[in-house]
Amino acid sequence: MATPADIDKAAVAGLRTVAVGRARRTAAVVLAGFCAFLGLYAPQPLLPMLARAFRTTPAGASLLITVSTLAVALAAPFAGIVADRWGRKRIIVPAALLLAVPTALAATSASLNQLLFWRFWQGLLTPGVFAVTVAYINEEWEEGAGAAMAAYVTGTVIGGFSGRTLAALIASRFAWQWAFVALGVLHAAGGAAIWAWLPRGRRFHRSGTGPGHAAQIWRHLRNPRLAATYAAGFCVLFSLLGTFTYVNFYLAAPPFGLGTAALGLIFAVYLVGAAITPVAGRSIDRLGHRFAFVAALALALGGSGLTLIQHLPAVVAGLALSCTGVFIAQSAANAYIGAVANEARAAAVGLYVSFYYLGGSCGAALPGHFWKRGGWPATIALIAAVQIATIALALVFWRSAPGDGSHGGKAHAVVEP
Repeated sequence: MATPADIDKAAVAGLRTVAVGRARRTAAVVLAGFCAFLGLYAPQPLLPMLARAFRTTPAGASLLITVSTLAVALAAPFAGIVADRWGRKRIIVPAALLLAVPTALAATSASLNQLLFWRFWQGLLTPGVFAVTVAYINEEWEEGAGAAMAAYVTGTVIGGFSGRTLAALIASRFAWQWAFVALGVLHAAGGAAIWAWLPRGRRFHRSGTGPGHAAQIWRHLRNPRLAATYAAGFCVLFSLLGTFTYVNFYLAAPPFGLGTAALGLIFAVYLVGAAITPVAGRSIDRLGHRFAFVAALALALGGSGLTLIQHLPAVVAGLALSCTGVFIAQSAANAYIGAVANEARAAAVGLYVSFYYLGGSCGAALPGHFWKRGGWPATIALIAAVQIATIALALVFWRSAPGDGSHGGKAHAVVEP
């Protein structure tokens, strides 16, 4: 017969098991965020090196970013549809593990076209991790979903920063091929840990799609405020990727002459933006979506102008202001979707993600033509024009909505630029 002491020990052991399980589950979603963005933007600081290796122009090298973000835009809606039918973990784990394959095989590329091929596959697999993990968190956390989402976003930021920095440091010490090999190994290890630690979904309910789903998407596109928000998302990532893709060529050339390792460390400004954004984002609740969005993009616009000063501290400060402004603007756009999408919020978010990454694809490609004709000043002129147009878009179309000034529902497109 069990004694009270035995019962107490069993209770303590049970609580410890539950705590360990919750810790592993949280660690798994953090790793999912980390792996999703570990390799997506990793080539950015390598672009000058890769342009020399493949004897191409900055515009040609920037296609390495364009093809992956375009693939994300194409795959994101389908990742959600498949996960709604098969379950969350059944998509997250294979996608996280499979990301190791094109990442590592990119090291075998003997031409730019081969590297573009593997980069495209990286982009196709990425939404299976980041988009489905967000759905998993919203379903599986009875309490503390906000903390879990914050932990996940932290993982995305650390993953994006680590991928760029590690790639730059390894490529500068060895060769660019070894950067992709190392990232592939990290993807495999992260995918294995997610497989071991992420519990199978307990609250998942299979759903299908049909004519009703298409009708919902069409209604969202016909909603002027949502359509303007999709266009704003397009412009937000356009300006960010345009800045952080071509600034590598700007800083690699005289008078700066930065090497690959130093270019990788420039992305530490993302950590500044990631630290400031949650605090500044509270102003969205007080001041409203439109004011916060416009003020944030004005901050980014000022940062873009500051990079024109040919003094490294000024450029770094400008980049920090630019990414901080874009991060806050992204938060305001996410919250606005929740306020104005009265139905099918998941579909509304999926559309936003697609437009967001389409903007990133254009932002990595189009400025290359301006760079060719006028260098960094011409590139910044284009980016500033896009930012001004985005401000005008919000001022004209972002009218007050039910719940404006609050987050108004679970409709968050958690993406890491």
